[in-house]
Amino acid sequence: MAIETLFDHASSIMTVISFITFGGILWWVYVHRKADDFAAAAHLPFDDEEAHHG
Repeated sequence: MAIETLFDHASSIMTVISFITFGGILWWVYVHRKADDFAAAAHLPFDDEEAHHG
């Protein structure tokens, strides 16, 4: 019975950690306003092609 209780608590803790991680990712993406960084990263493959094709 003690091992079942341990697994129940571990499952609850992992759920909370996962939720906090997800919230942190959302905060990093939307609050920091990294749109310029993401736009620059999205164009990196095309910049490489332009360098080779002149």
